[in-house]
Amino acid sequence: MNRFTFFSATLVLAVALLSLNITPQEWLSLVLKRLSTKELAADLIVKNAVIFTSDASMPVADSMAIQNGRILRVGNYSSLQDLVGGGTKELNVEGKVLVPGFIDSHVHLIYGGLQMGRVELRGVNQKEEFARRVKEAVGNVKQGSWVLGGGWNNDMWGGELPMASWLDDFTADNPVWLTRMDGHMGLANSLALKLTGINNSSNDPNGGTIAKSTHGEPTGLLIDAAMKLVLPWIPEVSVDERREAFLRASNLALTRGVTTVVDFGRYFPGASVKHSWEDLSDVYQWADSSGKMIIRVCLFFPMETWSQLLELIKKTGRALSDWIYLGGVKAFADGSLGSNSAFFFEPYADEPHNYGLQVTDPESLFNMTTASDKFGLQVAIHAIGDRANGMVLDMYRSVALTNGMRDRRFRIEHAQHLAPGMAARFGEQGVVASVQPDHLLDDADSAAKKLGVDRAHQGSYLFHSLLASNARLALGSDWPVANINPVRSIKTAIKRIPPGWKNAWMSSECLSLNDALIAHTISAAYACFLDNELGSISPGKLADFVILSTSTLDDLAEGSVTVEATYVAGRQAYP
Repeated sequence: MNRFTFFSATLVLAVALLSLNITPQEWLSLVLKRLSTKELAADLIVKNAVIFTSDASMPVADSMAIQNGRILRVGNYSSLQDLVGGGTKELNVEGKVLVPGFIDSHVHLIYGGLQMGRVELRGVNQKEEFARRVKEAVGNVKQGSWVLGGGWNNDMWGGELPMASWLDDFTADNPVWLTRMDGHMGLANSLALKLTGINNSSNDPNGGTIAKSTHGEPTGLLIDAAMKLVLPWIPEVSVDERREAFLRASNLALTRGVTTVVDFGRYFPGASVKHSWEDLSDVYQWADSSGKMIIRVCLFFPMETWSQLLELIKKTGRALSDWIYLGGVKAFADGSLGSNSAFFFEPYADEPHNYGLQVTDPESLFNMTTASDKFGLQVAIHAIGDRANGMVLDMYRSVALTNGMRDRRFRIEHAQHLAPGMAARFGEQGVVASVQPDHLLDDADSAAKKLGVDRAHQGSYLFHSLLASNARLALGSDWPVANINPVRSIKTAIKRIPPGWKNAWMSSECLSLNDALIAHTISAAYACFLDNELGSISPGKLADFVILSTSTLDDLAEGSVTVEATYVAGRQAYP
């Protein structure tokens, strides 16, 4: 209370004492109560909304009050009137749906931003168009410069894998590296193979494959850990380029209603573990200190660097600010279905001798997980094939028994293909299933070819089974593998109808609208220990929310809804 306020209160008290028959103690109580109310005055009242709160204690509301970037109160408009002060602004949502800011539980944010400025091969469905786009890019760069890009999916043009020979006629002076959409396979042209020393006598590295023709010639395709033979030769991305990529990616996220991402960094099999740490200092901390953070990030780091993360958390805690959270560590158990490197109990139907790849040595993975967990770090492990998921679940159970019971929230990233009974283990063991619904749109046609119809249609993307086992489900995109777009992700999780299909892929695994929204908000926050700060429209939490273009929640299931506005900390961030 400043001197002026105190003087004004005293004057009011004196006048009242002279004019009314009331004790000084009663009036002092009233004055202090009035002052307290003024201090609680909201900066913003949001009214006339259809609020889906993601908070079980009050599932729906029509208004909320915000002060200093946090939610003061949620309810109906009349219940907020005592929070109105002289500086309070009002936002009339005009009956539109309002939801908590979406949390994308799995992205590669800076990598995605970089990809936005490279050769875009997503959606290409003809090999001729594939080559044309690369040729166009070559014409725009200097001789000798690397041509980079990605997003290709060979299943879209019938399954034939691309080869260096597709590009060599017009890339003789430029090395080329193009990653598959899943990030577990890449194509190098012949010049890139020559520069990196990959030839007929090159052996497969542990956890990776150099694809070769029947004559033993490298085709240009490198799978999982084999990508490390090329990646060190590609010039490092400059600090300025990474900062620009981050800003591009953040702005894209806001247009899609995403206010928080769980970022697994520029970390793929074969990539340097240094990238995540360089991006923390060069990009995220730079953006935070210069006021350029516009979305929140929860960062996961390569598990090989767990001790470095532990030392940082000891110094700073998990929250570097309201914008940057230190999540935990990540490792890979296997590759991907599209690259035939996901690890299965049974071989691939189209490659009878191939069971997939264990990208990380199992003993090393166990030792790193045990050490990380022992010191309280959250662990997330990529597992796509049923054997990889089973291996990680077994390992998590062993680590929990070794290190003792506590709230650890182990995560499995993707959890795409599960053997019978495996979904129930997620709930039994308290393991978070971090899944990406839009991946099923890309996998639907190829899964039957790669796994056989029975395996593909019995154990793939078991969203409902996981929830029924009391597992926590956290939805994400894996951007840039799939588009960052929670509205579409929610529709996919509800409908499960791939392009060109009339019916759902395993309709019994469809989610309800409520479950899909929860999995993109409060459960996603829980999955990274941020549920006390984010994920629901609840008093005390950060005021991140999204206004949608509909007045009916059910429209979300149809996918025709768009994001009209995104608010972060109570301020409009988009448009």
